[in-house]
Amino acid sequence: MDESDYRYDTQLLIEGENLDEDKIKEYFNKNFDGDCLLVVGDEELIKIHFHTNEPWKVLEYCASVGEIYDIVIEDMFRQALGLDG
Repeated sequence: MDESDYRYDTQLLIEGENLDEDKIKEYFNKNFDGDCLLVVGDEELIKIHFHTNEPWKVLEYCASVGEIYDIVIEDMFRQALGLDG
């Protein structure tokens, strides 16, 4: 089994205007429980990668920041068992 306590590998893109990578990263660190956070991009496009047990909260927040797409949520526990994630 994966060493992470977090089940869902959550990845998506946020498209918008005046996006702030640092503010988004700060919001994640203060409001979400998870690990392996990656927030990279520029003022118009941000890539998010995050392991969490509550991916719906991540989607809700990101949708409030801009338009979200290329959303991938994989169940790492199932993958560790050799099942489809």
